[in-house]
Amino acid sequence: MQTIENLNARYAIAHHLSFKESDGLIVAEIDNAHATASICLQGAHLMTWTPKGQQPVIWLSPAAKLAPGKSIRGGVPVCWPWFGPHPTQASFPGHGFARTVMWEVIGAKALKDGGTWLAFRLVPTDATRAQWPHPCELVLQVVVGNTLDMDLGTLNTGSESITIGDALHTYFEVSDLREVAIHGLDGAPYIDKVDNGAQKQQAGPVSIYQEVDRIYFNTGHDCVIEDPAWKRRIRIAKLGSRSTVVWNPWIEKANKMGDLGENGYLNMVCVESTNAADDVVTIAPQQEHHLWVRYSVEALS
Repeated sequence: MQTIENLNARYAIAHHLSFKESDGLIVAEIDNAHATASICLQGAHLMTWTPKGQQPVIWLSPAAKLAPGKSIRGGVPVCWPWFGPHPTQASFPGHGFARTVMWEVIGAKALKDGGTWLAFRLVPTDATRAQWPHPCELVLQVVVGNTLDMDLGTLNTGSESITIGDALHTYFEVSDLREVAIHGLDGAPYIDKVDNGAQKQQAGPVSIYQEVDRIYFNTGHDCVIEDPAWKRRIRIAKLGSRSTVVWNPWIEKANKMGDLGENGYLNMVCVESTNAADDVVTIAPQQEHHLWVRYSVEALS
């Protein structure tokens, strides 16, 4: 059982990293030369990332609640070992259990370039084994610096192949979603979940003026969120993912959700690096799969 005291004794780094309590949960606080960030040990859930002197890049709802066993609205939820509803067990949690169970810190260090590296490992329980009876290890590595790098690694420690779906369900902060364009998906086929799963094809950049819930396929290249009001682009580079989910609940659904904050839907958009729907990953025994992303900010002249 990791406590704030032993975490700070073992892993705290002056001018980089400390641990604190927030609403009964433990949060890693990073503040280095490049950026600030916060990561909740429940779910290894990165909640915020703000490069120094800039607007926040990762959006956390002002109405987000931290509570044991509950997912946090905003940040970067880790979806694993399935994405969306479980294929056969409707009672299992949507997007898997990784985002609502405890993870342990297994490493932390200050990097030569001024960034901060942390590593977390999911702690299995009887409840998680009942839902996922496959021997494997899940590790999330995070580098907080001028860029935000995240590497979600699944190691199959068993003697049979396993098949997983996963995602970094990232909420990005924007000035006003109605003025934002998402580039990098032109020509990609997608499933429109708002339109009964209709199969469509993207034409040009993605603009959002209503509820959007789409799974895009064949999307290994960068996506870019262009935000003219904040004069910036957020670039999303990735490896180990062939699908991308774009999601915003818009007005009616946001009001029903209750934890997005007033008009919060206008200040966020999810562009998720995923292995979703038919784009799942089979991992052979003693092999591993990595879902890696790098988020960076570019000036928009």
